[in-house]
Amino acid sequence: MNGAVQWTMVKIRTPASSFIIAVALLVSALAAAMDGVEQIDSDTDRVPQLTVIPEYPDIARRDRIEGEVQVCFDISRDGYPQRIAVRKSTNRLFEKTARKAVRKSTWAPLKKGQEVSGVKACRTFRFTLVPVEEDPVQS
Repeated sequence: MNGAVQWTMVKIRTPASSFIIAVALLVSALAAAMDGVEQIDSDTDRVPQLTVIPEYPDIARRDRIEGEVQVCFDISRDGYPQRIAVRKSTNRLFEKTARKAVRKSTWAPLKKGQEVSGVKACRTFRFTLVPVEEDPVQS
C-alpha cells in the first residue's frame, strides 16, 4: 500500500437509535406544522377574495422568535394591493414575508360607479410558536 492509510467509515445504527431519530423528526415536523400566523384585518368595506397567510420564517422558528407585523396598503379598483408598507413590527424577520402575503392577496373589484375609499387598509399578522410537549417516555 506504499505507506498510505485508508480509512473506512462504518455507520452502526441500532433499531433503538433509528426509532429515536424518527420520533425526533416527527416531533419537529409537527411543531413546524402547528406554529401559526394569526391575521387580524382592519375595518374596511372591501371584501377579500384571496387571503394569503405568510410563512413562518425558518430563522425565526429556529431561534424561537415570535412577533407581530402590521402592514398597511391601498386597494386598487381591480382589487389588488398597492403602496404596501410596514407600519409596525416587533422584529424585522417577519416583515418581508408579511409584505409578500399582502402582495399575493386580492379583494373583490369595485363595481362601476363605486368610489375608492381614501382610507388605507391594514392587516396585522401575529407570528406565534406552539410549545412542543416533552414525551415522558423519552425523559
